[in-house]
Amino acid sequence: MFNRKNIFSSFIKKITVSIFQSSLLQKKPIIKGMASKQVKYLHTARLITLLTGNRNLWKNSWAAVPRLFSSEKSAEQQQQQQSQQQSENSPADPGTVGNNPADQIKKLAQDLEVLGKEVESLKEQNIQLLDKYRRSLAESENLRSRLSKQIADAKLFGIQGFCKELLDVADILGHATNSVPQEELTDKNPHLKSLYEGLSMTQASLFQVFKRHGLETMNPLKEKFDPNLHEALFQKEDSSVDPNTIIEVTKLGYKLHNRVIRPALVGVSK
Repeated sequence: MFNRKNIFSSFIKKITVSIFQSSLLQKKPIIKGMASKQVKYLHTARLITLLTGNRNLWKNSWAAVPRLFSSEKSAEQQQQQQSQQQSENSPADPGTVGNNPADQIKKLAQDLEVLGKEVESLKEQNIQLLDKYRRSLAESENLRSRLSKQIADAKLFGIQGFCKELLDVADILGHATNSVPQEELTDKNPHLKSLYEGLSMTQASLFQVFKRHGLETMNPLKEKFDPNLHEALFQKEDSSVDPNTIIEVTKLGYKLHNRVIRPALVGVSK
């Protein structure tokens, strides 16, 4: 009698060989990429499904084999695909420069050129602003000097108009004292003498006030004629003096702090 165990094992081997051959013919691309353990598992699953006659289970086991043994590879592929999609979908940074050194050098040269132009423009603006600043300083200094001078002149010559009005009073006092004859000033005419003395004292006091405020008299008798200080009314021949010499003073001249406020009215020799 034949041994049932041997008959069953030989039957199993025949079925395995036939399944392996059919898988090589039909599923060659799949088996080519599988390992020996995967092939063994595949044949075992097909053998079981043929023996049981469940074709739906065979299809599910056949489809599950590549997913089971290639899960790591598919996960890596999915990760690579996701990274590629993210790199494609992510917007490019306009400020980034390529890895090419030539592009980097070109970009740096362009940046240096732009910065150089900005530096030149800023230098020009600085020069212009410095020039304006210096001009404004000079103008402010000139204005300050003019104002200071005007203030000082106002302090000194603020009484010029008032002094001019008093000059007529001084002239009248001078004419009054000069009109009195000196021979009449005796004890026989005490009233005339006292009047003359009063006029002389008033004139002297007025001249003191003038001098205290910077007003000085000019009596250019026997001096050379100066058109800046004197005003000639007439000329007269006089051999005793040099030509252009003042021989007569009609009105005294006055200066206020060395500024002539009234020239002396004189007569000049020929």
